[in-house]
Amino acid sequence: MALTPSTQTQIGSPAPNFNLPATDGKNYSLDSFATSKGLVVIFTCNHCPYAKAAWPLLTKLAAEFKDKGVAFVGINPNDEKQYPEDSFEVMKQKFAKWHINFPYLRDEEQNITRQFGAVCTPDIFVFDKDRKLYYRGRINDNWPPVEKVDGEYEPKQSDREVKEELKGALNSLLDGNPPPSVQNPSMGCSIKWKT
Repeated sequence: MALTPSTQTQIGSPAPNFNLPATDGKNYSLDSFATSKGLVVIFTCNHCPYAKAAWPLLTKLAAEFKDKGVAFVGINPNDEKQYPEDSFEVMKQKFAKWHINFPYLRDEEQNITRQFGAVCTPDIFVFDKDRKLYYRGRINDNWPPVEKVDGEYEPKQSDREVKEELKGALNSLLDGNPPPSVQNPSMGCSIKWKT
């Protein structure tokens, strides 16, 4: 699997609107999160070892920031013909198995993913209350946390304190500060585009 870095998007860019089905049977759009002070949009999937490693980190952050007014949403765009594990049915299974605590949407046509400019899983976008891009980067400075990608992922062991960059950006957003001046790209498997 090729390790692909996220690309830089102009800070302040408006969030593209979407209307996509979720594993809970509902459809979600930007308006679904209208009262949130911030919105974290994560392009992710079920099969990629980097995405798998990110799920517990993201659900922990979603729980921590829920009462602070920040919403999270995951979007899986991968072609299920190439990667059956990324099908909508398997998404429903993983939603329960991994205790995902925010909406997990399916971008079957991949149009929304293209509008955002997402390129890898996970690819993380943070928007402010006006839905302007505030942060696009990695979860932390121990990312990617995978030693091998030819099977189950193995988190890297670190004897230093990990800098929580996504968490720092969310706290900065809530404090009313300008976007972080340094935004390091996330990295993961490339999005599996339809052929």
